[in-house]
Formats: sequence, C-alpha cells, structure tokens
Amino acid sequence: MSQALARTDFYTEDDYYNLPENVRAELIDGQFYDMAAPSRIHQEILSSLHLEIGNYLRSKKGSCKIYPAPFSVKLFDNRKTVVEPDISVICDPNKLTDQGCTGAPDWIIEIVSPSTSSHDYVRKLNLYMDAGVREYWIVDPVQRHIVVYYLEKTQFKMTTYTFQDKVKVNLYDDLWISLQELELSGT
Repeated sequence: MSQALARTDFYTEDDYYNLPENVRAELIDGQFYDMAAPSRIHQEILSSLHLEIGNYLRSKKGSCKIYPAPFSVKLFDNRKTVVEPDISVICDPNKLTDQGCTGAPDWIIEIVSPSTSSHDYVRKLNLYMDAGVREYWIVDPVQRHIVVYYLEKTQFKMTTYTFQDKVKVNLYDDLWISLQELELSGT
C-alpha cells in the first residue's frame, strides 16, 4: 500500500484526486480501498458489455451515455465517497463533469473477482442503493452468473441469471443481453 493510503483518519475527494497516477483505489465513507489490476476475462467481459450497451444507446439517440472504468463517480455531496464502477450508464447530462459523474448513475455494472466479491456484493450494493442507482448488475465470471438489482421505490428487487440466459435490462423495454452471445473466449 502506498504512503498516500496509509493514513488512519478520513479522506476526502481531494485526497482521491491527488492520488499518484499509478495508484488505483476507491474512496468509500472516507476510507480508501485498493483496486487490483483486473484479469483478462474481467476486461473481456467489460469490453463486450461496453460495446453491446454503447451500440444500443447510440441506436436510441437519447441522452444516456456509457463510461467504462476508470471513471470517477462521486455518489454523494459529502466528499467522502468516490467509486470507479466497471461500467456506468448516466442518462442525466447535468451529472457529468470533467472529473466524471456527480450523483448516482442510472445503471452500474461491477465484474467481480475473488478478491472483490464481498466489496461488490455487500458494501457497494448498500452504497448504490442508498445513492439511488436504479439498476446494479454484479457479473461473476467464476460462478458464471449475473445478479441484477433493480430499484423499486426504496429497495432493490433481485433476479439471478446464468451466463446462458438472456438478461433483461430493466431500464429499457427492448434491451436483453446474453453473455453467451457476446462470444467471450474465457467463459
């Protein structure tokens, strides 16, 4: 861990934006969490999903934009939480800044690795629900499933899919995604 991450008091977004360029971390509730370099299959899934969703959004010619990691998302005004989801879809252009996104994206996708699973399944799930993210996907290449959380009023509804299923994107009436059809070489 770098010197910048060794302090024990609370950090702010200023500390986050002043991290050395070679340090990847997320700031959650004033604490830094290191981010390991992603695996090849992680990047393959991220690239395939980014392309599929990006092509769909472009075809609709709407206001929604997709951003792959690294892309900074400041979820709250408290200056103590900045995350870097694997994929962020933002439909309100007023949330976009030169540094990333301020406020909750409409849709977030995290691709887990064994070292980040509890972070994505517990800490980030609660964080994203509290922030008002409308849809949150956890893609697990090891377990070969996708857990979809969709915000209804104040709680997430959950549905689990396998990599062989077509996954319904709840934000759009006509978007279904199949990881099997994305021709991933390592799955």
